[in-house]
Amino acid sequence: MSQRTTATLLAVLALAATAGTVNVRAQQAQSEEIARRVKTKVAPVYPDLARKMNITGTVKVEVVVSPNGSVKDARVIGGHPVLANSALEAVKKWRFEPAPMESTGVIDFKFEPR
Repeated sequence: MSQRTTATLLAVLALAATAGTVNVRAQQAQSEEIARRVKTKVAPVYPDLARKMNITGTVKVEVVVSPNGSVKDARVIGGHPVLANSALEAVKKWRFEPAPMESTGVIDFKFEPR
């Protein structure tokens, strides 16, 4: 193992050892940028790897909502890579109220201990 990999692994293990047991609560907070009301929200699944490593944080996902209210496109614009895929999969299942035009905005998914 390289020195950099070893140092990274030790840092992660030290962080995990000091954090203790983590129960996860994933919350979504809709940004003011999206003027449409959410009809259906799907909570992200907290990844097993994130649980084992005691990873917490916020993942920011930019969404494009089609006129019929379904999520047309979504992309991660910030957050921990271990948490990002879970947030992305969840937001793609969200449904918004219909509107005459597409809407774009940012949704924050917060992964934090209980």
